[in-house]
This record gives sequence, structure tokens and C-alpha cells, in this order.
Amino acid sequence: MAESTTFMFKDEHNQEQGIDRKNLVAVVQNADGATSIIIHIEPTEGHDAEPPKVKIIKAQADPAYPRLDITSGRETHIIVSTGSGTGKADTFFKQAVKPVLENLFPASHNSFQIHHTTSESSILDLTSNTFFPKANSGSLIRIILLSGDGGVIDLVNGLLSKPASKEYAPPQVILLPLGTANALYHSINAGTDNTWGLRFLAEDAKSHSLPIFTAVFSPGAYLLVDEARREEELPKDPESGRKILHGAVVGSWGMHASLVADSDTAEYRKFGIERFKMAANDALYPADGSPPHAYKAKVSVLKGDSWKQLPELEHMYVLATMTSNLEKLFTISPASKPLDGSLHLVRFGPTNGNEAMRLMGLAYQGGKHVEDPAVLYEAIDGLRIEFEGREENARWRRICIDGKIIRVEEDGWVELKKEPRHVLDVAGN
Repeated sequence: MAESTTFMFKDEHNQEQGIDRKNLVAVVQNADGATSIIIHIEPTEGHDAEPPKVKIIKAQADPAYPRLDITSGRETHIIVSTGSGTGKADTFFKQAVKPVLENLFPASHNSFQIHHTTSESSILDLTSNTFFPKANSGSLIRIILLSGDGGVIDLVNGLLSKPASKEYAPPQVILLPLGTANALYHSINAGTDNTWGLRFLAEDAKSHSLPIFTAVFSPGAYLLVDEARREEELPKDPESGRKILHGAVVGSWGMHASLVADSDTAEYRKFGIERFKMAANDALYPADGSPPHAYKAKVSVLKGDSWKQLPELEHMYVLATMTSNLEKLFTISPASKPLDGSLHLVRFGPTNGNEAMRLMGLAYQGGKHVEDPAVLYEAIDGLRIEFEGREENARWRRICIDGKIIRVEEDGWVELKKEPRHVLDVAGN
């Protein structure tokens, strides 16, 4: 018999109450054994992207929900990414996360270490200096991450910045989606949970290995930061010395990379997820009336041990992803299953603005774009893009790796492959 979608309980006044199970965070029995604490979220009506409110109410105890065991042996760290998304991580921490932790772990929450980001490199620095040494010595760590996908990529890159020992123990990360798109969170929990990850704060949260990929860049590639006003050196592989960046969500070039790069400004970020649609409109319908740019490069895909070059040398959309969704409702790869380790290519060629908008609109209909004959969609093991001097303007040589933007030189290239190493666990269903 299927479990009811409504959680029923009696409040302290013996009145029957019901809560949608998708909104239920936890039921914790009080120490007195006679009452329970019900923790649930109250979604913000009409504002799906707004963090929800947390409600904590007293109820009659139910023996089916015993008190949580709070002795996990994991050292807990909380990262509050103050600049992620629309900047609401700190408020969500104070109004939702903190009271939930206080009720879930009354005896141990004061030992949790809290870190607020102060710069773009805060999470990367914290990972390299604190998390990696602990994990490398075998210590068990839990990281509660109030951030977007960029926070995850900083954790992954920091953990892979040095050779791991045999004692290495992958930290467990609990994702609380406070970024703009939150692709990884929505791909793992699509349609199953409304609690913004709060449900996974309980001790019984399952851990799954996070599949990742590695992108290798040509020598003249640089990371763009500070709204592309500055260039920074990319990390280098400890063994080969090549410029690399690891990701868990997406590697792209063409329109997707341009939209992410062009909309990554303080002005655009105020509009949340709408920033991508605004940037798309600007790119697909240039003010001078010209057609959208036709991106030029040689593109090859890896299947098994063999590389195969695509016949086209002009493109509009070239994207490789390890997730099903790039936004909550934007299903870029419907064949992808949560954390299955697959990599899929989505590609279509130069076209006009209306046709590009039509194809992208189909992705919001459960991923129907992959059924369109104009779209190439297939499972791959790697992707290689070689510019060979075809694009003089650096604007068209920008690569997106999980939201980070890398600019490649005129004759440069990028090569992306699935990465076999396991460095991070993620809590999920």
C-alpha cells in the first residue's frame, strides 16, 4: 500500500492535523517521551524561488518517530555563501537552518563550526586549508552548504588540489540550494522534496558518491573573475602541470556559456533565475537586427576510447552535462538519472532567435527538446572543442564549467572527460 502524501498527527490540543510529506523536515520525540516536535516548511506562495519559512510545532508523541541519534562521529561544518544567488543565504541560515539544528541536535549543535564567505575564493581556501587535511587523515566530515553549484565545484576542486592518501575519507555535503539555478540539487531531488535540503540534516541522510568530470585547458586559458574585469590562473594538475578545472554539473561553449557569463553581474543577479532569460533575449535578438552569432570550432566527442569529430564547424549550443536539470524546471538531459555518473551531449547548430527560443522552451516541457531532429543528444565519455583560430573575438571563446567562465586563446582548446576519482559524497534520497 502506498504511503499517504499527507502526514497526520495530533497537536498538543488533541486536534488532528495534516502536513504534506514533501514539506516535512523531521519529527523528533521530546526527552519527556510524551510530546514530539514537528518541523516543517511553509512554502512562499507564488514565489517558488524564495526560501521557505520553517515552522516548529509541538505535538503528541508518536512511538513510530523515536528521538534521533545525535552521535554520528562526524565533525560538522556549515558554510554560508553570502554572495550566492540573490544573497539570501545568511537570512535562511538564521531563520531556518539554525532553529532546525537546535531542535534536531540540542546537545551538539553548539559544536558545529560556522563559516561565512567573504570573497569568491572563501570556499576554495577553506577546503584546501581545512577540509582536505582532515579528510586526507581519515577524519569524517559533514559540510552543510548554503550555496549554489559554484560552492560544490569549489569543494571538489579544493579536495582534488593535492594527492590523496590511502586514508582519505570523502566528506559528506548536504546541499541547501541558495544559488541561482541549483542544478545539482534539483537533479538529485527533482519533485521529491520541498524542504530545500533541510530534511537531509537528520542523521539518517543517505550518502551517494558525487560523479565529477575534469576539464583540461590549453596553455593560454584563464579564469575570468570580478564580472570578467580580471583574469586569474587556473589550477594546475599536480602531476602533469596542465591547466584544469573539475566540475559536477556542466561544461559548455556557445550560447549556454555566453548566457551564464553575460548574466553574471550584480545587476543581473538581482533578478534571480530570470537573469538567464534576460541574457538570452539580448543574445538571440541583437539590437542591430543581425542574427545570433554562429560559434565556430571543431567539436569532437569521446565514446569509449575513440574520439569522433562532428561534421559541423559552426554551432549555437554545445553542452555536456552530468545532471538532468540545469534549473528546477529546465530538464536539459531527461535520460540522466540522479548521480548515475553518465555524461550527455546536447548540441544544435546556428539558427535564428525564434527557433533557438523554441528549442530551449521545449526543455521546460520535461526535456522534449531532445526529441527534436535539430538537436543532437547522446551519451558520451568526453568532449573536445578546438578553436584553431576560427574565432578572433575572445567573447566567443568563453567556456562554462559549473558556472565558472574560462576564456581560451585563439588557437586554444578544452577537453572534458569523466573523472573516476571519488572525493565527495552528497546527501540525497
